[in-house]
Amino acid sequence: MHLLLTKQDIEGEVTGTMAKEIFPGITLDPQVVHGRPVIAGTRVPVESVVGGLAGGSSFEDVMQDYHLTDEQIRAALAYATQLLSSTTIYAVS
Repeated sequence: MHLLLTKQDIEGEVTGTMAKEIFPGITLDPQVVHGRPVIAGTRVPVESVVGGLAGGSSFEDVMQDYHLTDEQIRAALAYATQLLSSTTIYAVS
């Protein structure tokens, strides 16, 4: 999966404010939440969804807190999984 984007990809070719879908259900827009990955059609950052779940919130809690669907939460988790699986981490001794 291609996760590295150019400035032109993110800003759009004409308007500079066009959202770019970087993963199914996840978009980037330099004008929304400082260009952080968000749930498509919202201003909810992926990190807030994943962080809420990691902090012990249930799917239902996150759905109510951010007005999201089950599918949107799963998109955030799938995106986070893709990022982690495409990142190489080396142990340092």
